[in-house]
Amino acid sequence: MSISNLTVFMPPVLTLMGIPGLESMQCWIGIPFCAMYLIAMVGNSLLLYIIKSERSLHEPMYIFLGMLGATDIALGSSIMPKMLGIFWFHMSEIYYDSCLLQMWLIHTFQGIESGILLAMALDRYVAICYPLRHATIFTRQLVYQIGAIVTLRAAILVAPCLVLIKCRFQFYHTTVISHSYCEHMAIVKLAVGNVRVNKIYGLFVAFSVAGFDLIFITLSYIQIFITVFHLPQKESRLKAFNTCIAHICVFLEFYLLGFFSFFTHRFGSHIPPYIHILFSSIYLLFPPFLNPLVYGIKTKQIRVHVFKMFCS
Repeated sequence: MSISNLTVFMPPVLTLMGIPGLESMQCWIGIPFCAMYLIAMVGNSLLLYIIKSERSLHEPMYIFLGMLGATDIALGSSIMPKMLGIFWFHMSEIYYDSCLLQMWLIHTFQGIESGILLAMALDRYVAICYPLRHATIFTRQLVYQIGAIVTLRAAILVAPCLVLIKCRFQFYHTTVISHSYCEHMAIVKLAVGNVRVNKIYGLFVAFSVAGFDLIFITLSYIQIFITVFHLPQKESRLKAFNTCIAHICVFLEFYLLGFFSFFTHRFGSHIPPYIHILFSSIYLLFPPFLNPLVYGIKTKQIRVHVFKMFCS
């Protein structure tokens, strides 16, 4: 119900624009996005099937990899169906509560993925720096407890973002979101009133999750590199490095794309909106697309089981 010409009171429906400035090209942009989404779904599902069916892969590193694959499937599925609906069928409307739910799911799955990458880095740190104690430290029970803690941490930290929007804002300048999905700051910018609390809490969540994880992942790999460089044999050094290369690739693409998207959204006022929105969408879709390819190519055990499955 409108109370003035400038504000809207608690809109039941919001409108997602897609990629402002590239509306005429969205049907073509949707093709590579759809291809990446399908590859991500098939690749991660295959990864999960192999890890579940092969007893030799029931180890901490592969269990964490399975958790990462499940998170990638959930993250991709929470954004791509609606985005493709906007690009191809002009289904731009979304219920207000559904938009908030999508926002919570996206940021929660991002937090879970960051936590799993930290857990994988710590697993490699113990495996390389303390190989004799790895089996006693990283028990299966501990692995599942880490998975539960990582999930609860992300869900609980992101939930107040939803509550702050729902409880603090009743009037909105517009119902049109200049984005291809429901992102936290894109929704906050629609509101009439002081949004500083929401901005501060959003920054707090970003740095307490991604910042914390990034610091400890970096410290883990510094210790790993120090230990590896002190190994006496070249073959041992190469073998140790080889177990980390896939994780380092995934870690770099996740955080580099993530921080670029985060900072351009808040501080890149001179960057055209379509550049930011394209990168934001790629950032959400690229890790689910790339992770199974990287781990499938660089991890020998998974590569062997994939060949066995297709040959049989």
